[in-house]
Amino acid sequence: MYLARNLMVAAGLTAALLAAPAQAASPPVKGEILFDTYGVPHVYGKDEASVFYGFGYATAQNHGDVVVKLYGQARGRAAEYWGPAEIESDKWVIANGIYERAKQWYAQEPASFRANLDAFAAGMNAYAKAHPEKLDKSVLQVFPISGVDVMAHAHRLMNYVYVAPQAKTMGGNDAAGSNAWAVMPKKSASGNTMLLANPHLPWAPSQLTYFEADLNGPGFKMYGATQVGLPVLRFMFNDRMGFTNTVNGAPGAVNYELKLADGGYVYDGKVLPFTTRTTTFKVKQPDGSLKTETLELRTSVHGPVFTRMDGKTVAVRVAGLDRPGGVRQYWDMGKAKSFAEYQAIMKRLQVPSFNIVYGDKEGHIQYLWNGIVPKHADGNVAKWGGLAPGDKSADVSNEVHSYEDLPKVIDPPSGYVQNTNDPPWVATYPQVIQAKDYPAYLANNGPMSLRAQQSSHLMADPAKISFDDFVARKLTSHVLMTDRVLDELLAAAASSTDPDVTEAAAVLKAWDRTVNADAKGALLFEAWARKFAGPNYISDANYRVRWDPAKPIDTPVGLKDPAAAVAMLKAAAQEAKASYGALDRPFGEVSRFALGKVDLPGNGGFGNTGVFHVITWSPLKDGVRTPVHGETWMSMVEFSTPIKALGLMSYGNSTQPGSPHRSDQLEQLSKKTFRTLWTTRAEVEKHVEERVAY
Repeated sequence: MYLARNLMVAAGLTAALLAAPAQAASPPVKGEILFDTYGVPHVYGKDEASVFYGFGYATAQNHGDVVVKLYGQARGRAAEYWGPAEIESDKWVIANGIYERAKQWYAQEPASFRANLDAFAAGMNAYAKAHPEKLDKSVLQVFPISGVDVMAHAHRLMNYVYVAPQAKTMGGNDAAGSNAWAVMPKKSASGNTMLLANPHLPWAPSQLTYFEADLNGPGFKMYGATQVGLPVLRFMFNDRMGFTNTVNGAPGAVNYELKLADGGYVYDGKVLPFTTRTTTFKVKQPDGSLKTETLELRTSVHGPVFTRMDGKTVAVRVAGLDRPGGVRQYWDMGKAKSFAEYQAIMKRLQVPSFNIVYGDKEGHIQYLWNGIVPKHADGNVAKWGGLAPGDKSADVSNEVHSYEDLPKVIDPPSGYVQNTNDPPWVATYPQVIQAKDYPAYLANNGPMSLRAQQSSHLMADPAKISFDDFVARKLTSHVLMTDRVLDELLAAAASSTDPDVTEAAAVLKAWDRTVNADAKGALLFEAWARKFAGPNYISDANYRVRWDPAKPIDTPVGLKDPAAAVAMLKAAAQEAKASYGALDRPFGEVSRFALGKVDLPGNGGFGNTGVFHVITWSPLKDGVRTPVHGETWMSMVEFSTPIKALGLMSYGNSTQPGSPHRSDQLEQLSKKTFRTLWTTRAEVEKHVEERVAY
């Protein structure tokens, strides 16, 4: 008896869902979902489609309110559903043709994968029919979900959030971060490959929220995590292999600044007219009625045209819009049975961005700076990553770099690869790839962040790494910046008679140089570091030795002006007293892991100070601060027999209101411990919270 066909429709379901048009014949589905005591769905299906169906059902159960709204946004109908606050989102989706292109992309997929997308959607629809009361009423109008909706959301996320974010085109900012390690058998104390997945993204529920899941079908198993609403895992492992991602900012989109003239734009010395069309969209009014708005759309030879906040006219050109297979590529990567097969899949180059780090039981590891990147005749990151000149056809590329062109490191002599969102050149140390051998517009040659340097030392320094050490190194809260400047700062402060300086120096001298909960001095050092290295801790202007590409993991270092650094310490001491009430206030009294009714001492710090265990904290409010961004999904795997796997989803595995799994892992985060990941059916059966058969 199939759940999709036989679940009773609960009272109160919206008419839109009740009157749902039939999708392309729902693929036959048969399987079971075992939700464990952390809310992780373990999906067991008889074929691929039934696994996708179960994953869709679990997605709606754990993250339905967030995901369904994302699907409404990907349709370009969010203002119709939720009102004027969504107008700018709709304009962006409509102007870039996201939903119309998703229809084309869906149609271009093989029938077998279209069936998978349809099954994922059918699973979400089945949950909504069975449990409409557990979803916010405002999202029910979006149902039924289709396979095209699933594709549209993935397309919007990958191409128009990561590669071409709206904020960047319109003159704003965007940021993200992650850590990744892979260790070869020759570097491993046990002789087994090890892999760390450790993305860092915002904690507030959004399209960037992670969802942990375990997907099992004939001939495949994938345990890991993905961003909510995606039908495949972007971070995964099984008994043989695994891969993870970090954001690399691959320049897959160019924002061209247009020179306006005579109602058009200048191109190769001529004035060309814009291609224009008018469309409409609907906006829900406070009384529930719908108002039709008109949207004037312009395009140039480059792409869709927008007017920025600063008044400049720009056209955004996204590479890879003829490559619809990114979702399917991730799925196939997880099914690869050998490194050679995995590489053949990677050569499709359908995933538009991300560093991708791989490791397998046979001992292979790889770091790949992946991206669909247009070829240019010249220029650097600044030229193509900012506002590029749009008046010459020579600057408008129609070619992209091949897989062979991309920076990569495979099975290096060092025995490890790492990435923390930095450029690819120090993916391992000693270096095996050099910036000079690649186009300057792919990635800058430094400076290397202190978090990346910390990552490199954590992997490069020990001759061998055990799994226990691998886990401990992931949890390190040592502040690398202290190794570069603190001794000199204390020496300079020793000659001061200023009581503020003397007291501050004593606190810093006694501090253990970590951002653990009991650390006394971490908050003071943080205040000083903001003054020394700027509000984001990235400037090396005040160091005696600035970052040096010849010593990439050991510079910058020292104080350029010790007296100025001491003056900064006095100012930081006064600021810390005013903010925290004392210079030696324990870090975890101020920095709190607080979600719902859970409120625990926090740990982890700003990555740009050289902390590997990253939490970016909010501004102080009522004497405390909470996470904005940082540690989210973490998994550490040793490909032994059987495998060892530990992990944590910092903010829990559900965003649904009232779910017990919104904050049930914060205690482990606070204690710096991990869960054993239950990867076998026998283990899962010991920890079942709920069963859903279909």
